[in-house]
Amino acid sequence: MAREILFDLGKMITDRLPQKFGLKKLTEEDPEYILLDRSLESDEQAEIMLKMGLRKPKTLEEIAKITGKDPKHVEELLEKAACTGAVEYHREYPDHVKRYYVQLFVPGIAEMTNMVRWQFDKYPEIGEQFNKMTFLPLEGKTHLIPPGGDGIGMHVIPVEKAINAQNQSLPIEHISHWLDKYNKFSVGYCSCRNARRVKGEGSGEIQDDCCIGLGDYADYLVETGKGRYITKEEVLAICQRAEENGYVHQTTNIDGSDKIFGLCNCDLGVCFALRTSQYFNTPTLSASAYRAHVDKDNCVACGKCVEVCPAGAVKLGQKLCTKDGEVEYPKQELPSGLKWGKDKWNPNYVFDNRKNCHESGTAPCKTACPAHIAIQGYIKLAKEGRYLDALKLIKQDNPFPSVCGYVCNRRCEDACTRGSLDKALAIDEIKKFIAEQDLKSADRYIPEFIRRRPIDKPYEEKIAIIGAGPAGLSCAYYLARMGYENVTVFDRNREPGGMLVMGIPSYRLDRSALKGEIEVLEKMGVKFRMNTEVGRDVTIEQLREEGFKGFYVAIGAQKSSRLGIPGDDLPGVMGGVEFLREVNLGSKPDLGRKCVVIGGGNVAMDVCRTAVRLGAETTVVYRRSEEEMPADKEEVAEAKAEDVRFRFLSAPAEVVAEDGKVTGLKVEIMELGEPDEKGRRRPVGTGKFEIIEADSVLSAVGQSIDWGGLDVGAMKTGNKGNAIADPVTYQTEQDDIFVGGDVYTGPKFAIDAIAAGREGAESLHRFVQEGQSLTIGRNLREFYELDKENLVIDVDSFDRPARQEIRHDPAKARSFEHDRLTFTEEQVKAEASRCLGCGVSVVDRNRCIGCGLCTTRCMFDAIHLERDVPEASNMVRCEDKVGPMLRHAVRQTVRVIRKAK
Repeated sequence: MAREILFDLGKMITDRLPQKFGLKKLTEEDPEYILLDRSLESDEQAEIMLKMGLRKPKTLEEIAKITGKDPKHVEELLEKAACTGAVEYHREYPDHVKRYYVQLFVPGIAEMTNMVRWQFDKYPEIGEQFNKMTFLPLEGKTHLIPPGGDGIGMHVIPVEKAINAQNQSLPIEHISHWLDKYNKFSVGYCSCRNARRVKGEGSGEIQDDCCIGLGDYADYLVETGKGRYITKEEVLAICQRAEENGYVHQTTNIDGSDKIFGLCNCDLGVCFALRTSQYFNTPTLSASAYRAHVDKDNCVACGKCVEVCPAGAVKLGQKLCTKDGEVEYPKQELPSGLKWGKDKWNPNYVFDNRKNCHESGTAPCKTACPAHIAIQGYIKLAKEGRYLDALKLIKQDNPFPSVCGYVCNRRCEDACTRGSLDKALAIDEIKKFIAEQDLKSADRYIPEFIRRRPIDKPYEEKIAIIGAGPAGLSCAYYLARMGYENVTVFDRNREPGGMLVMGIPSYRLDRSALKGEIEVLEKMGVKFRMNTEVGRDVTIEQLREEGFKGFYVAIGAQKSSRLGIPGDDLPGVMGGVEFLREVNLGSKPDLGRKCVVIGGGNVAMDVCRTAVRLGAETTVVYRRSEEEMPADKEEVAEAKAEDVRFRFLSAPAEVVAEDGKVTGLKVEIMELGEPDEKGRRRPVGTGKFEIIEADSVLSAVGQSIDWGGLDVGAMKTGNKGNAIADPVTYQTEQDDIFVGGDVYTGPKFAIDAIAAGREGAESLHRFVQEGQSLTIGRNLREFYELDKENLVIDVDSFDRPARQEIRHDPAKARSFEHDRLTFTEEQVKAEASRCLGCGVSVVDRNRCIGCGLCTTRCMFDAIHLERDVPEASNMVRCEDKVGPMLRHAVRQTVRVIRKAK
């Protein structure tokens, strides 16, 4: 049976105008009723609250008098209501007497009822009612609210250090002003995050202590069990960690410019206060007086400001002019002069605000790199000699810059705009130099922890990484950086590195560089259990019993594909991957005098060059022409320089043997036909055959996945044995198993696996934390390349200076030692000076909410806040909001009429 008195009480408190003025009756299904019903155990409490009025603080004696009840009885009822969040109190008047009052639903009752843990656990539906009370009263009205918020909800307050001293700021625009004003502080968990969590809609930002109470409100929170006292220094530490995590500072905005009672640290994906401005596309509702401005000369499109912007106001664009002039970027419409209806809203704001790039494109190097490293940024830092800063920037997106400096396939260089003028930048060589400075340093750089929570506490959940290759190591790195202290990497080999150790020859990848970068993971707390094959020595089910909550399977494609021709199982025939593993483990397989390598990819180049180093006269057989050969051109050139022979347009038909020993490879002569789906011309047999003399045959025609005895439960695999998983989250049908790297994509490059490992870490973090969505608020890291055909570039850039040449150590030629010399510092600076600086960050100030988070990420002094909208600091009491709102609404209406005419 409905509690009738709650309808009257809800009507008194609500901000929904039809219900407030009796035009529409409240029902038992309305959030006002549900919140009061779950937090008030008796109708007598509601009766008292009705007589207290809305936001009219009264002493116990005053309340007893107007209700005609015994003061002790009234106190008992009010204290219970205060503990459940339905009533608040303070002692802020000069006499310091405790006064009770009925607060708004938002901010107020809706939050407070959600902050009572036992109550929320008993009535989880109050989370959704909180959600509704932040939305329904403002639906269709936010465009009528003047800058400053007009005494409604919450208001953005900038990162303090982002406020330039030259700006004529007001004291109320500084967090320090409010911390100096009050001498008591408390902290409690976030009611928004909590409400999202119970619906499984968290965005990976955990609800730990992040909402700060100030002054008498702090006493109320602590005394009613909703928080704990903290010092001013602890407040500052929480705010600092919030900024590191990209949380927006917001203050309560219903008491005018002399009072706030709450300071929150809000995340775009979960915050209901940010939602009110972003969903309705009216950012001025909560925005501060400041807007971000980019200094194009300093900006290098590193994208770090973009990643942290909660409003989607900053996106990557291009600095270079087109043939039609500078690119003009779209701007968010604002309500001024426009009829603002549902067609202007953006229900998809959580995802849209995480878009990184304008569709017209940005720097090609960043776009082409699978890890989307801030290439333009670290090149500028290298040019300035800021090598440690350059390393720090790189390691935000790639934990293994030294490894990639040796073995990356350099898609960034293939895409480099400079390459269309003369020669692309030697990006990889610059990165290798930067990483080498750290490897040589006695004081190695250990990345700082950026915990996805506002408290300085590590995550205790245990996560297992199965496979110590680049994907698994990358996943472990990013989990460790998030503060997970129980990340364990399992691998059947004796040392970590996977195919970096077992599949890449030492003359291409210096083992000390790989070891040095893995040591950083160990110092970050990652544990390694080597010589342990999951599925044989221990099962996933046993690991679950040990307490592991999530699994990342990154076992790679570590087995060579069969040739599928007669004689491919003879002694003397060996897979290229297995051959490289044996050599890298210290063996020297007997290849005889002549060796034939079948294949045309990079593995084939590694195999043939390794065979040469073992003394074999080596021939590569490939069924297409050299032009169609997928191997890196530099690798092919180096193989030829080492006297490797090539037989193109030759397809293996049979391994020839006498007395069980390989004597040759029979090949069919091919011709090229029509292009296949990848654009390469198909080889067509001529019916003519030849035999190539050989004592051994090494196959490098592809790789397959060896699942061994791995117990992957409900996980499914495709026709080629690769794992099937969600393309964004990498989650498999077995929900606690995620995959990445070659085991999912098939054979690719180290940088692809590194990028996949980062996404795996993000998914695992969200999975092991209760109530977190794997996708909400996730940065999909999609980038677009600018149109290189439509650029105006200064002719003085051509061949000035020339690309620095890679040098080799002749003493190490054809040995198993790495012979490619690292650039000198002079070469690095000269090469870095060739960068055209294609990209730039672009701010849409119509979207900007002036939080200042972008400034905390910039290493280049390229983005700043300016006090563009001083009227946004007009803070009014909620009781006084009608006048300013009506005046603003009239002005808006007049503009709409004028524009229509």
